[in-house]
Order: sequence, then C-alpha cells, then structure tokens
Amino acid sequence: MIRRSVLAVVCLLAAALARADAIDQLHRFLESTRTLRADFTQTVVGRSGRQPQISSGVMMFSRPGKFRWQIEKPYSQLLVGDGEKVWIHDPDLRQVTVKQAGAALGGTPASLLAGDTVIEKNFTLREAGERDGLEWIEAIPKAQDSGFDRVRIGFAGGELRAMELLDSLGQNTSLRFAHVERNPRLAPSLFRFIPPANADVIGE
Repeated sequence: MIRRSVLAVVCLLAAALARADAIDQLHRFLESTRTLRADFTQTVVGRSGRQPQISSGVMMFSRPGKFRWQIEKPYSQLLVGDGEKVWIHDPDLRQVTVKQAGAALGGTPASLLAGDTVIEKNFTLREAGERDGLEWIEAIPKAQDSGFDRVRIGFAGGELRAMELLDSLGQNTSLRFAHVERNPRLAPSLFRFIPPANADVIGE
C-alpha cells in the first residue's frame, strides 16, 4: 500500500499551485511546470491509527511521464518512472519490481504526472477551503478501481506544502514538502534505471 501511495503522490505533485482561484492556478501550473524537485516527509497511518510509519526523502519529476521518488530514511527505496516503465527498487531485499507505466499509473492520481494536462478526464476537482494555514484542492478519482477515495493538495503563498491521500482501505498518507524547486535542471539520467546485477527482477 505504501508503494501505491508513493506512485499516487508522485503524479499529484504535478498538480500544484492554489490560492483563492485554486483550480485555475492548478491548470496554469500544469502548463508552466516541466520539472520539480522537493524534499518530503511522509506519514502513513492505517485504519487502526496505530504505529504510524514515517519516512523521508527526495522527489523529482519531469513532465511528461518521468519521476524519481527516493526514500532515504528509515530505509532505502527508489521508484523511477522513465515514461514507459515504473521501477521499484528495494535494496534491502535485493529486489526490483517493474511494471508498464500505463498499468502502474493507470487511473490512479499518478496519471496527473504521466498524462496530459486535462486532469478532469480522470478526476473531479473542487476547492477545499483553508485548513492549517494552507489552501486545499480535492481531487476525486473517476475510476472506481483507482485504489484511492480522494487526494488533497495544500499550498501556502503559491507554493506546494502538503498532500493527503485516503485510500480505499482507510489508510491515510500525509506528506509535507520543503525546499520546493520549480523548473530546475534535472539530468536525464535521474529518470533512467538499470537493475543491479545482484537483484531479482519481478514483473514485465
């Protein structure tokens, strides 16, 4: 479930910039932002509310369709989307899982990053007001099999600050972003992945 949350999160990061006219600014952001880099702290809480899982790392994306999501603490995990495939590398397990991008992202919120700018094809959008000093947009997937009930994106002063995801099993994923850079130069090699020789490769 954490992996699916990460994929979802990575694409919704492409749908960002909201204040009073939140949805219009979101559209403008999609049209003007080609790359992004940010540090993140992620907290995942299950339905029971016990033992939240906290992780941190760095995310990057390059539209259309390329992203890198690197968890650094408390364990190492790397997700890379090269536009055709999504690679998930678990160094501790010496395992790499690979999926076709369409199958991995499909009707999930991740399609906001990998797809075109007409996000209303896959999501119903609405402004969700202010909370915790942030302006929020809510995106509700139109596909019933997306795995997520809703995603909220929070901004302050026109900058991406937070995201919240509620999946179909009642798991909540909360992210807080820092050091957000819009349109930085990102090396193409960041969005390519070659499985290590000692890793088991599972999938397509």
